[in-house]
Amino acid sequence: MRAYERLLNYVKIYTTSEEEGGATPSAAREFDLGNVLTEELKEIGVENVRITKNCYVYGEIPATPGMEHIPALGFIAHMDTAPDFSGEGVKPQIVGDYDGSDIRLGDSGRVLSPKAFPDLEKLKGRTLITTDGTTLLGADDKAGIAEIMTMAEQIIKEDIAHGKICIAFTPDEEIGEGADHFDVEGFGAKYAYTVDGGAENEIEFENFNAAGATVKVTGLSVHPGDSKDTMINAALVAMEFNQMLPAGETPRGTKGYEGFFHLTDMSGDVSNATLSYIIRDHDAAHFEIRKEQMQHIADLLNEKYGAGTVVLTVKEQYRNMREKIEECMFLIDYAKEAVQTSGLQPEIIAIRGGTDGARLSFMGLPCPNLGTGGYAFHGPFEHITTEGMDAVVENLKGIVKAFGEKAV
Repeated sequence: MRAYERLLNYVKIYTTSEEEGGATPSAAREFDLGNVLTEELKEIGVENVRITKNCYVYGEIPATPGMEHIPALGFIAHMDTAPDFSGEGVKPQIVGDYDGSDIRLGDSGRVLSPKAFPDLEKLKGRTLITTDGTTLLGADDKAGIAEIMTMAEQIIKEDIAHGKICIAFTPDEEIGEGADHFDVEGFGAKYAYTVDGGAENEIEFENFNAAGATVKVTGLSVHPGDSKDTMINAALVAMEFNQMLPAGETPRGTKGYEGFFHLTDMSGDVSNATLSYIIRDHDAAHFEIRKEQMQHIADLLNEKYGAGTVVLTVKEQYRNMREKIEECMFLIDYAKEAVQTSGLQPEIIAIRGGTDGARLSFMGLPCPNLGTGGYAFHGPFEHITTEGMDAVVENLKGIVKAFGEKAV
């Protein structure tokens, strides 16, 4: 079975995670896919397959006799889809021999156009899988699951020599909780790759340092007719806080390695106001400066309006995996070699976000990220090609072969 055929089956299973779920998995429906994958792993010959109470699916392919000395290698993908857009009732469209023109997405009124998505230009001649415009597709990250599953099946059937291969499918990655209950020791791999990126030639081992920040403002409400030098309008102080941040350092104004402050939510009135931000930067020193900058603004406003007017709370979320991957750059070298062997030009991309691999790297499992062949994730314009997915399967097999031949 080809990877895209598996994808078409998986996307029909509703697995959207819930940001306020309060449990792991955040939505019980994630077990619907977890149970299917558990049985499928067993059917293709993967051993020691199990699903945990928190909906983590694990399995192993034992090393080829005589290759037990090779470090165990893992591949990981996540089962949930993003809560940003509906993931229920997915009805994928297949466009054969894509000619590079606009694609109408079902009867939704939406159009997938090269003008908005220039990557479509390089997908001419391929078989494209899109949404019908009413849901996301779920290739993030069911494509990764399908590719890992297909790689595992082919490794077993083709009797490719290899060390121990460990497989895991996780819940709740889209809400930042995919690594919360990941059993690194029980997983059994020394190194791993998440398969959760974009184009099939992409390799990622850098991500943002990330924190969330909450600004709470307490005002002083008095009658506006008698408020001279007395009223403290919390909503206006909150606006003042935001205006003191660098105006151009937002997601819209930055790219590549440039960091940002992102105001995600705001509410308030004269008496109380709250701002919620995410803080991002690839550079650790710059990341610390961003946090200090927000504290400095809070301090200035407290000097102006009185102690306790502004309370800033910053919570670190994840760190840049580069500092861990730099200790084992052969992981990147093997991935580059595998991509080249598949006939593609490797492209090293810095993730403007985070992955489970970042957290897992700091949990003792170095874990860069590989492309799935998908584009425009988290919305109705999500798309992928059958050929891109086939290439990813070859990439994964190439990495397995490299580990077997070079025995790190």
